[in-house]
Amino acid sequence: MVPGEIAVMATDTVYGVVARAVDAEAVARLYRLKHREGKPGTLIAGSVEQLVALGIEQSQLDAVSQFWPDAVSVIVDCGPELSYLHQGIGSLAVRIPNNDRLAEILAQTGPLLTSSANQPGEPPARTIDEARHYFGEQVSWYENDGYVDGPPSTVIKVINNQVSIVRQGVVTIAS
Repeated sequence: MVPGEIAVMATDTVYGVVARAVDAEAVARLYRLKHREGKPGTLIAGSVEQLVALGIEQSQLDAVSQFWPDAVSVIVDCGPELSYLHQGIGSLAVRIPNNDRLAEILAQTGPLLTSSANQPGEPPARTIDEARHYFGEQVSWYENDGYVDGPPSTVIKVINNQVSIVRQGVVTIAS
């Protein structure tokens, strides 16, 4: 991806608008496109090492690595150096997908910030045509992967070494 570009592609759950996580300009474009303030997207990566290289603390990831790769998003604390990603909230959902095609892409791009391909209050796009309807020429490119309508990821947070389920999704986790 060229600096500043955002795209629409299938993730492991739904079509998402994506930006390279190291590209603050692209991340800002994604948030403007989605009208998101104070509600960070999800960071998807190909490995724990990619997340650590970005600035997520290894100790936070060690506590949840048994859930990956899978459709489990984990809310982790982030420092001010990642405020362009977490929008000053101080935390961010991260996930390592269990999807070979996506793993290949992430190996090339590094972590991607993603948010579902829709506008606030609208259903997520299940086809590229639906995504184009939402975003038109505001997105640099679209990658068509057919009909995509996967269940949402499970979202968890670890508090005092206990797993707290924020949203039950496709993966069942005992709390």
